[in-house]
Amino acid sequence: MEGMNRMNQRPVALITGASRGIGRAITLELARLGYDLAFNYYDFDSQGKLTTAPADEAASEIRKLGAACETLSGDISRSEDRRRLVDFVRDRFGRCDMLVNNAGVAPSNRMDILEATEESYDRVMNINLRGPYFLTQSVARWMIEQKKAHPDRVYRVCSTGSMSSFTSSPARGEYCLSKAAISMMTKLYADRLAEFGIFVFEVQPGIIATDMTAVVKDKYDKLIADGLTPIRRWGQPEDVAKAVGAIAEGRLDFCTGQVLHVDGGFHLRRL
Repeated sequence: MEGMNRMNQRPVALITGASRGIGRAITLELARLGYDLAFNYYDFDSQGKLTTAPADEAASEIRKLGAACETLSGDISRSEDRRRLVDFVRDRFGRCDMLVNNAGVAPSNRMDILEATEESYDRVMNINLRGPYFLTQSVARWMIEQKKAHPDRVYRVCSTGSMSSFTSSPARGEYCLSKAAISMMTKLYADRLAEFGIFVFEVQPGIIATDMTAVVKDKYDKLIADGLTPIRRWGQPEDVAKAVGAIAEGRLDFCTGQVLHVDGGFHLRRL
């Protein structure tokens, strides 16, 4: 029998890759908006061992905001881990009103596309595309079941894309391809799920200050200062979280299938 969350009154969001960075900011934003949370993580310490420390810290912050929060480690590229994650949310909360596909990785080593390896391609595509594609399939099926039982509820899916979906970076081609595919995935699911009252969106972050971008900070400091983006500052995880929050509040439901560019205006074409 499915579990119940606080008399089944509070909506529940499932977020992947949420122990740090953008995902962590999203969980805090949704907690402030009245959601209970379940989030996935897959973190390693400096010795290469799985660690719960970042997830435990994030969960503590969420609970201080009055939200229930459950965490589960797992690699979303693996079907068994995705299945375990969905079953986990069913058992703990009995509902899932919003899915946020946030987990993603950059190539372990930036390599020119003339030298890139199949191993790197497979790793990036499996985590960044295969994982969210099939997790969305699984959760969407459950949302359709829920909608039949609770026609008054609204269900939403949001995926974290990237400005790399339309910006060439030949030193990390597999990443660009994975994010371009997320954009089409969003359109496909938005089209297929609209009849069920399930709305689907993508947020496309630009240059955001996270662990992933820390290794290229000096490069982007200069580019931003020189006018790469009309708004001349680094984006923060909270900037992305606010966009997801607007989706979670239902402010954009009639815009299903849309991309929200959270990039300081980078997507503008300027002369």
